[in-house]
Amino acid sequence: MRLTPRNTQFFDLFRTAAEHVLDATHVMAALVAAEPPARAPLVARMVELEHAGDTCVHEVMKALNTSFITPFDREDIALLAARLDDVLDELEEAAQLTQLYRIGSLPDGVHQQVALLERAAELTVPAMQGLASLDGLTDFWVGVNGLENEADEVYRTALARLFDTETDAIALLKVKEVLDRLEEAADAFEHLANVVQSVAAKES
Repeated sequence: MRLTPRNTQFFDLFRTAAEHVLDATHVMAALVAAEPPARAPLVARMVELEHAGDTCVHEVMKALNTSFITPFDREDIALLAARLDDVLDELEEAAQLTQLYRIGSLPDGVHQQVALLERAAELTVPAMQGLASLDGLTDFWVGVNGLENEADEVYRTALARLFDTETDAIALLKVKEVLDRLEEAADAFEHLANVVQSVAAKES
């Protein structure tokens, strides 16, 4: 049986990172609903959250380098931090592109994607807290995998509709890039869920 250290630094960092991800999905929801002139401060907030996520990753790696005993495999700890950061990276990229490309109103598919990402993030915060006891994690990876499947369908439908209705090739490519980044964010949530499932299997 693995010896679990009394301090909770890794679990605290994972929870903080997950809260940044949840905040980022809320910011993204506000951004895609906002008129273009109102998006700049939301993009700035997204950048702050992405930087905060980077800080969490650095803190996790620092803790790994200074801890003799870890709650579970070092490789899995590093992977969890990286996967949480991947979600933030994709959200920040989507936000930046929306502003950089001066995209006007975004199609329904984008709003649907973001709503699914919010739901995945809402599952992630308690799951990161649950890592300490490994209780109740099945609902997390089952839920996130289900949401990722929904996100795939939304992405394909939105892409098909975009190609059917958008006559401006440049505008089409701009929106497609945002759709792509949000799809990558959904994939990143699935990758995170897979790491959690692997940790639970190893430690149970």
